[in-house]
Amino acid sequence: MTETPTPAPHPSHGTPTAPRVTVRGEAHLEVDPEIARITVTLTARNTDRRTTLDDLNRRNTTTLDLIKGYGDAVERLETGTLTIRPELARHSRGERIRAYHGSIQLTATLNDFTTLGELVTRLADNDLTRVDGPWWALRPTSPHHAAARRQAVHEALQRAREYAEALDTRIGALLELSDTGSVGGAAFATATYGGAGVMRSARAESAADAAPVDLEPVRQNVDAQVEAAFTLIPPNLG
Repeated sequence: MTETPTPAPHPSHGTPTAPRVTVRGEAHLEVDPEIARITVTLTARNTDRRTTLDDLNRRNTTTLDLIKGYGDAVERLETGTLTIRPELARHSRGERIRAYHGSIQLTATLNDFTTLGELVTRLADNDLTRVDGPWWALRPTSPHHAAARRQAVHEALQRAREYAEALDTRIGALLELSDTGSVGGAAFATATYGGAGVMRSARAESAADAAPVDLEPVRQNVDAQVEAAFTLIPPNLG
């Protein structure tokens, strides 16, 4: 009669000759943001569709030129949604159009915060322009993410060593290292500029007279967590 072999211990449980310890390492960093994003919404309204489109195009060109004038401080400039829609007359029969509404949305990413307040003020001073933001953030490739991951690994290694020292032994080999979650940056501090959230229909003052908005960058949180499994040199528990 053939004897059924005893199953080998699952590697996650370790063995008496190769005990296993599993630990978690965590890191939390608070760092300055690297970029700030603002959203600019331009609008136009007229009873004539072509005039509405022309007005919107003119405001879009003026706004793009203004933002691009800040050179390398603007890391990215993108055009979002363009909308032209009719407004039907109230209490009228049929489909009589009262006016046409147009809007276009731009997103600008800046890396120079000293010019951000000035740019926001100049944009908000334009006709029928709404500015939302800023949204502070880190770049996806920021070295702060790597720094948090390294710190989490170092903490996991330190914990494993402390457990080994408590057993009067030392760690042997690394069996497994897994990233259980890394979270980085987008702490938001948002506001709307342009008549307390209402799109302006006329200039209140010239851009030269408008004082730059004082904007304080919001610190960003970067978190990393890892799990690591090590073998231990079998301790003498006697």
